[in-house]
Amino acid sequence: MKYFTITIRFLIGCLFLIHVAWTTVAQTRGTDIKFRKYHLWDEFYTEGATVGDVNKDGKMDILAGARWFEAPDWKAHDIWKHKKFDYTKGYSDSFLNFTMDVNEDGWVDLICFDFPGKEVYWFENPAGKDLLWKRNLIDSIASNESPMMVDIDSNGKPDLVFGNEKLGQMAWFSASVKLKKVSWTRNPISEQNSKGVGLFSHGLGWGDINGDGIKDVMIRGGWWEAPKDMKVTPWKFHEADLGESCAQMLTYDFDGDGDADVLASSAHAYGVWWYEQVFDKNKNSSFITHTIDSSYSETHSIVLEDVNRDGLPDFVTGKRFFSHQGKGPGGMEPAVLYWYELLKDGKQKPVWVRHLIDDTSGVGIQFVMEDMNKDGKLDIVIANKNGVFYFEQQ
Repeated sequence: MKYFTITIRFLIGCLFLIHVAWTTVAQTRGTDIKFRKYHLWDEFYTEGATVGDVNKDGKMDILAGARWFEAPDWKAHDIWKHKKFDYTKGYSDSFLNFTMDVNEDGWVDLICFDFPGKEVYWFENPAGKDLLWKRNLIDSIASNESPMMVDIDSNGKPDLVFGNEKLGQMAWFSASVKLKKVSWTRNPISEQNSKGVGLFSHGLGWGDINGDGIKDVMIRGGWWEAPKDMKVTPWKFHEADLGESCAQMLTYDFDGDGDADVLASSAHAYGVWWYEQVFDKNKNSSFITHTIDSSYSETHSIVLEDVNRDGLPDFVTGKRFFSHQGKGPGGMEPAVLYWYELLKDGKQKPVWVRHLIDDTSGVGIQFVMEDMNKDGKLDIVIANKNGVFYFEQQ
């Protein structure tokens, strides 16, 4: 039965790739960039990954759930005693990973979001000692499937943004250190019992929607307008239709008309979209949906970066391998990874050229792009049910 399943998956994959060849976005133009693939670990134990100089040797290391991988040879070290999960049956205890020096001791720490609705922790770097990292609770409930780490209050230190299922409330969390002790302050964004902050809510983003110079927080059903005084709560909510269930929501003026548009990718169906912000005669805004690509499914994470260094933001996304154990739309199709090159046509509307990076890895819930080897080129670090991957731009 095992070999029968593998054979069926292979045949479906071949048919899928033939289909993609005829349904893709424009591929006749653009920049030819290659990536070298490193498969650092082949077990499933996390769907998030991040980077940072863990041992302060000047080299960027990779942190992926219960392990960190030491550059440049990617030797694995335990952060906590990891558990191997069965990707055909369930999920892991590490969905999203971020790095910051939480306790301000000069050593980079790890922030890890568990399964949606469960805890979010920070793990204290043992400062060069060969020890497991101390686990510290930030909050016992972290709802939404795409929590963020962004600088909400513009004080130069990252904050966390996520929902609370029990309260029905979105909030941001800021860390402070006094007498070497870390405390986290919860700052409500929405009223209690608000929509879009449930356990498995899909879609969360941060960007200046109204052009006032202050970045707002958005979900699929609209956006909370950030106040000038961050102590004000709740933030004013503006209803808007920002599409179907998605992952990270990213903003940029894609059509060059002076306002922020939104980029998003489908979490569990087919589609990658940009939402064009338009205004009526009364200056009320709404969004027009434009499909970028609908040839593959479950693009459960997305990053907006200038891959080819031409001054325009490109984006990277791909298929979350076995998102729902292969049972979702296109669940048995290949775990592709693409970068989309942003071009402009004569009317300044965005045009994307899709470039295949890999078809046996995919994405997880969250990944990062960073210049890992300091050669001026952005690399990609991903963790998912296929393991942990590093793609070095050539």
